[in-house]
Amino acid sequence: MVQIHTNTDMLINAREEGSAVVAEIVGDIDLHRSPDLRGDIMLVLDGRKPTKLILKCEQVKYMDSSAIAVLVEALQKLRVFKGQLFLTNLQPRVKGLLEIARLESIINLVDTVETALKR
Repeated sequence: MVQIHTNTDMLINAREEGSAVVAEIVGDIDLHRSPDLRGDIMLVLDGRKPTKLILKCEQVKYMDSSAIAVLVEALQKLRVFKGQLFLTNLQPRVKGLLEIARLESIINLVDTVETALKR
């Protein structure tokens, strides 16, 4: 397991686990914080070609459309090298938003990091 350093406190405990990158998002994601999340995700993906980007979202109680834009951009970057995006440990409100936006058809919503690693 290799630790990956980020520039903000938005994405923590980033690490490589085999061909996957696992990280935890901390705090709500809105228009003001989404640029930090975007920067951290792009930093984590920079120079790597993971088969999976697994984001643990247990501490995210709210996200808006700017957060969705960041997630879709990350997914587009991952798809260049056939990678997948997984969101785990979702709060009900956040999961509901992603389902309303019908993102569960392109982003893998799973219960735990372990489940994502096994897929």
